[in-house]
Amino acid sequence: MTSTQARRMRRPVLQAAIEVSAKCVQADPDLFFRADGEPPATWQAQRAEAIRFCHGCPVRAACEELALRDGDGNPRVDDLVRGGKSGYELVALRKLQAQRLAAAITADEASDMQWNKLTGLVVELKMEAGKTPAKGSGVPRQAESQERQNQRIRKLVAQINAIRTARRASTGWEVAA
Repeated sequence: MTSTQARRMRRPVLQAAIEVSAKCVQADPDLFFRADGEPPATWQAQRAEAIRFCHGCPVRAACEELALRDGDGNPRVDDLVRGGKSGYELVALRKLQAQRLAAAITADEASDMQWNKLTGLVVELKMEAGKTPAKGSGVPRQAESQERQNQRIRKLVAQINAIRTARRASTGWEVAA
């Protein structure tokens, strides 16, 4: 698999890993965010605790990657910890990796748009296939109506297959096993 193919598949894999294995799922979410008006000394101690907590997490790197892709962190306010990094550290990392992150975000968005299009076509296909051609206008009209419906169904199936083929090719699955 090439690095481009891996980038296109990366976001859902990262998110799934975090949802299944992250330690913070069982922790108090307030540990990772600075409360409004919280004194700096209190936040520094809390932030240090959150960072220590993250360093023991099996999916810390995945969480950090998603934080970078999501644009977490603020250069003016240190108010969160994600992936074992403070908001300031995430901003600095994002600047260092700007080109790589831009390509990853673009791949994520393209994949999301393709998925939404595919889902919409599948719903449209199911609706079209569930319709019954008009029966009250005689056999010749009913046959014409049935043929038009079949043509719409074939067109939708072709569009779905084209998108699936493109998605498979972009992720390295262009040849079936």
